[in-house]
Amino acid sequence: MARIELSTHIAAPRERCFDLSRSVELHMQSAAGTGEVAVGGRTRGLLELAEEVTWRARHFGVWQTLTSRIVVFDRPGHFRDSMVQGPFARVDHDHYFAEDGRGGTVMRDVFDFAAPLGPLGRAAERLILTRYLARFLEARNREIKAMAESDAWRRFVP
Repeated sequence: MARIELSTHIAAPRERCFDLSRSVELHMQSAAGTGEVAVGGRTRGLLELAEEVTWRARHFGVWQTLTSRIVVFDRPGHFRDSMVQGPFARVDHDHYFAEDGRGGTVMRDVFDFAAPLGPLGRAAERLILTRYLARFLEARNREIKAMAESDAWRRFVP
């Protein structure tokens, strides 16, 4: 089992950051490099509690499908999406949003995952997957930050 923890400071209200983080369209925009698209469940708009989305993307040269469900939802402080079907043994992604005391937000990601295939999967976690997924999440967070700190956020949040 592996864990990635990231913190991103965003000069925008936490409600805006929370909503942008659950935008299907913004996620697809931030993951355009992998060709990621929503192909099932909620494919547009903002994800809510108990909703699922199925993503299709190309990682490591292979098309993969992953379905996740929002299993915890406490707006605007925290939500968790968990994989219900896909290539990993387990994925839980917690999104935390705290006010910074200056009108901004500290967005924190805790991404817990386990690769399949026992010892071979644990080796892949250490050697490849953790670094790859951290870069993927960092790119996503840069996109959320850029949208939240400009007027572009209005394209994704009603």
